[in-house]
Amino acid sequence: MSKIDPGKPSTGAESPYILPPLPYSENALEPAIKAETVRFHYGKHHKGYVDNLNKLIAGTEYAGLSLEKIIAGTAGRPESTAIFNNAAQTWNHTFYWKSMTPKGGGEPPAALKQRIEASFGSVDVCKKELASAAVSQFGSGWVWLVLEGSRLKVVKTSNADVPLTTGMKPLLTIDVWEHAYYLDYQNRRADYVNAVLDKLINWEFALQNAS
Repeated sequence: MSKIDPGKPSTGAESPYILPPLPYSENALEPAIKAETVRFHYGKHHKGYVDNLNKLIAGTEYAGLSLEKIIAGTAGRPESTAIFNNAAQTWNHTFYWKSMTPKGGGEPPAALKQRIEASFGSVDVCKKELASAAVSQFGSGWVWLVLEGSRLKVVKTSNADVPLTTGMKPLLTIDVWEHAYYLDYQNRRADYVNAVLDKLINWEFALQNAS
């Protein structure tokens, strides 16, 4: 049984995949994200991707591969779209939960702050770029802080797409699918994004991924 650990090198996995535990309790992100939202998002949506992936890869060449290898092997292949979507969304969601932490936000660790300032000029500019990308993403998708070469940058992806497929290294992400915020914020995506950036973003996780 595989535990999915985005952000660290994968050593392969055996099927079926299992839903990895949340890194905190369902109510730990309150008041920015309520327990009810986490319960539905994690227990229904995230679990659904894991369950669908197991059904789709059973008996195929992808059974037993790591999530990263499944994503790489199915990206851009129309006949494998369903497998890609469920593998990528399983990976994305696990990464998203780790991108947040109770009492997060605030000042990044010094080593990460230096890299942010070298790439963006300041932490505030970095956060504004993340917020702008998240709010301007049309429809469902994700906004990412990534490492490309030696520089940090902000990118956004649609639906299940993940920067792994274009050679960028994700450092953290914010989910902007409506199910991530609608119970708490309705159509006010900007308020949700700002709450994540100000109160929950896990800079320590980003630093770990940048090393």
